Amino acid sequence: MLYFLNQELLLKLSISLLFGLLIGIDRQIKHKPLGLKTSMVICVASCLVTIVSVESFFRYATEGTNNIDPMRLAAQIVSGVGFLGAGVILRRNNDVISGLTTAAMIWSASGLGIAIGAGFYLESFYAVLLILFAVNIIPSILKVVGPSSLSQQDVAVRVVMEPNQQMTELIKAIERKGTSLKEKKHFNISIRKIKLRDLDNGNQQIDLTLSVPEKQYTTEIYYMLKKIDYVITVDVEHL
Repeated sequence: MLYFLNQELLLKLSISLLFGLLIGIDRQIKHKPLGLKTSMVICVASCLVTIVSVESFFRYATEGTNNIDPMRLAAQIVSGVGFLGAGVILRRNNDVISGLTTAAMIWSASGLGIAIGAGFYLESFYAVLLILFAVNIIPSILKVVGPSSLSQQDVAVRVVMEPNQQMTELIKAIERKGTSLKEKKHFNISIRKIKLRDLDNGNQQIDLTLSVPEKQYTTEIYYMLKKIDYVITVDVEHL
């Protein structure tokens, strides 16, 4: 009976990984902060903690004490660790957020500790393998076999130009409009966000968020923008 029970619990953890993967793909394609690794880690760890909570009732309840809650302290641990995870989440450049996967790993580590303390050794071992697989292996596989948007990264670009009417030409140069298909395939840059403003000295500033291939060299983007007429300064930063 215990053998089949363990099989069912492992199946639940596997399904939670799959559902977390589906949510992560949807979020990452839409360039949301919650990506593949974060969603899978949260989903697997949440499933593990739920399994521990449910199974502990049957394992530790005795006749006359069926109303006990052996997981009440564990619930407080999970809540407390949530504040610890929040400390590693950083907000940069307006809406750019980093540290979500790290925060999820911290939270899942607490879930694993609770599971081991409750005696769920097999489930904890399987869950940690799934979490490591989700963080290190699956994203690399999807970059090879998945849509191209999953193998791109965001780059913040700030360009200061002399007053002119060439901003549209700058955008066309970034997107490689009017060039051959071969060049477009090699460069493959798309503009996600754009912000224009006038500086006090009369120059014009353009802030861009670009989606570029992961193998794209930052220097290629820098020199491509630097050689455009009327461009004064270029700042490029990986997000």
